[in-house]
Formats: sequence, C-alpha cells, structure tokens
Amino acid sequence: MTIAAAQPLNASVLPSDQSLRALDGVNLFVAGVLAGFGPFVAVFLGDQGWSQEKIGLVLSAGGIAGLLTQLPSGELLDVVRSKRFLVGLGTIMVGLGALIIALWPTFTPVSVALVLQGITGGFLGPAIASISLGLVGHDLLGERLGRNQRFKSIGSLAAAGILGVVGYFLSNRDIFFTTAVLVLPALVALVRIRADDIHFGRSVGAPDHHHSARPPRIRRRAFWRNRYLLIFAGCLFMFQMVDASILPLIGGTLGHAEGSRSALIMSGLVIVPQIIVAVMAPWAGRHANSWGRRPLLLLGFGVLPIRALLFTVVADPMLLLAVQLLDGVSGTVLGVLQALVIADLTSGTGRFNLAQGLVGVTSGIGASVSTTLSGVITASFGRAAGFLALTLTGLAAVAMVWLFMPETKPSGR
Repeated sequence: MTIAAAQPLNASVLPSDQSLRALDGVNLFVAGVLAGFGPFVAVFLGDQGWSQEKIGLVLSAGGIAGLLTQLPSGELLDVVRSKRFLVGLGTIMVGLGALIIALWPTFTPVSVALVLQGITGGFLGPAIASISLGLVGHDLLGERLGRNQRFKSIGSLAAAGILGVVGYFLSNRDIFFTTAVLVLPALVALVRIRADDIHFGRSVGAPDHHHSARPPRIRRRAFWRNRYLLIFAGCLFMFQMVDASILPLIGGTLGHAEGSRSALIMSGLVIVPQIIVAVMAPWAGRHANSWGRRPLLLLGFGVLPIRALLFTVVADPMLLLAVQLLDGVSGTVLGVLQALVIADLTSGTGRFNLAQGLVGVTSGIGASVSTTLSGVITASFGRAAGFLALTLTGLAAVAMVWLFMPETKPSGR
C-alpha cells in the first residue's frame, strides 16, 4: 500500500480560534480526569482493606477491557460523525466510574467502574487525535499534536498534585469525588469546539469527503496489507516491551533501598518526564514537519536502551531522576509521532481511527507481556539481568525502526 500525499488545507475550512483553544482545554481536563485512576485506585482500595490480589484482579480487568475495545472503538470513530459526542460520553463514563469507586468500594461495583474506565479511557486519546485531524488537516497535524501533548502533560501534573493534596488533607475517597468534578470543565471545553469546524472526511483519513454520507473507505483486506502500518505497530510493541517494565523494576527495589523515601522518589520519577514532555512536545511537532518523522523516531527509540542500561548501574536517587529525563524524550516523540505516523500511513483510506485501534492494542499487549516477562527474569536472575534483558530488547526495537521503518512524511507536502 503506498503512502498518499497529504491534501492541501482548504482555507475555507480552517478552524476557528475558539475551537483550537477549546481543544487545549479538552486535552488539559481529560488528562486530569484520567489521572484520578491508576495508583490512586490501588491506594484507596488498600485503605479499604482489599488484598493485593483483589486489587491486581480489578486493575487487570480494566486493562483487558481497554485492550479488547481498541479495534471496535477505532471502527466506531471512523463511522460516527460527531467525535465530540463520543469524547463527551467517554468522559462522563470515566467520571461515573470515579463516583462508583468512591461510593461503593466493594468488588463488583469497583470492577464495573474500572471496566468502564478501561473501555472509555482507551479511546479518548484516539478520539481527540481524530478531532485534531478533522480541525487542522494533515499538514498542520504535527504541530497540533505537539500542542495536545503539552496540555495533556500539564493536566496530568496539575491533577496529580491536586489529587495528592486532596488525599492528604481530606481523604483518599475524596480523590474520586474530585476526579468526577473535573469532568465538568472538560465537557464545557468540549462544547466550545464548533461542530462545523471538524471536517468529517479529514478526521477519518478521507480529506476530500465532507458530506453526510459515509466517506469512502478501503476494504479491511487492503487495510491489513498495509505493510508499513504493521511494521510501525510492531515497533511500538517492542518499545512497550521495554518501557512498561522499567519503573516497576525500579519500584521493586526502592522500598528496600530507600525505605520511607521510596514513595517520594517514585513520584519524582513519574513527574520529571512529564515536565520534559510539556516543554518539548511543541518542538517535536514542529520538527516532525521540517526534519521528517524518521529522525525523531530514531531519537525516541534510541534513548530507550540507554535508559535501561543506565538503570542497571545507577542506584543514587538523584542520578535515577537524571536518567529518567530520557523517558521525557521518548514520551515526547511517541506522544506526538504515534498519531502523526498513523495519519501518514492511512491518508486517503478512511481508516485512520481503525489504524489507531490496531496500534493501540498492539502497544497494550506489549506492555502487558513486558511486566510479566521482566518480573520472571528478575525473580530468577536478579535486577541487573532484568535491566540487561530490557536493554537488549530496546536495541532490537531501534534496529527494527532503522531497518524497516521508512520516512512517512508525505512527499507532496
């Protein structure tokens, strides 16, 4: 399947400044809503007397639900004209899940809440990328995605701080009430995106179509023959095989080495990369257009084995934080380029969102497999062996990008 040239942006369908600013708000507040899950759930359920086995079970159920719905969600996004409606519905469902956890912290309601969060949280990111493509078109998508990533990181950081303060001064239960409240400004921002500014055809990778009927789409058989899309999905599978295991492996040793400081250090390891992403993401979006996609992909993948190798030999907390700066580089590059490369590879197909679903589920499987394998290796041969295995896998991922992944920036731009 050939890579189609991007279509020029028609000045008559340029989005309004109101819609673009509102999209900033959507990225900011949706990221804040999603920040209310993850570690906060485990902490709250632990306070309620849950065993680690039960906590792991319900968290896994949410993750599996998210994986299983990635492809159907992509199909849905390619068919439904109102992407705003789907983002709004998904955000409300995540907020509802937070309320269920706060009000009924027993096994069945919490399981339902986390399945809701897994299903909807998994497609909110692709849906916002689809809205972005529909608003600005292919030519300006790189810069728009860089701006999206900046506001996502700011939203995650701000929400993590606010929720941490709420949990400290009020209660862990109030964290989830606060998460539900954050849904309201997200919906206000979403409503301010003008529906007429979102070009339906562009939002699904069919830029010449903007009528009420469904845009033309390639057959699924042809979609699955898109060799470079499958290669890109494989590259991200390999990336997640490394990236998803690094912090859990570090966390497993911090408690023994640092004692009461371990939680503070782990917070720093999570926050530092987000600061880098917030600063660098617009730069990555601009240079994806001027440099092309491939150099940035090699940069993002290239720092991954370096990071894993350094964690093999570094134990000092300040040096751990310094090494973790590299995670910000990878997060910046992949946060911007994942949707951009998919848009390159699916231009003219009408299958942009299905492709996002394919890449998302592949990445998710890589992350799931990673934590299991690295845990087995570390338990059998030690921490150094675990990080060495991750380093070798990271080098294989870099080689895969170098040897098989072409430059996808459309030559007709």
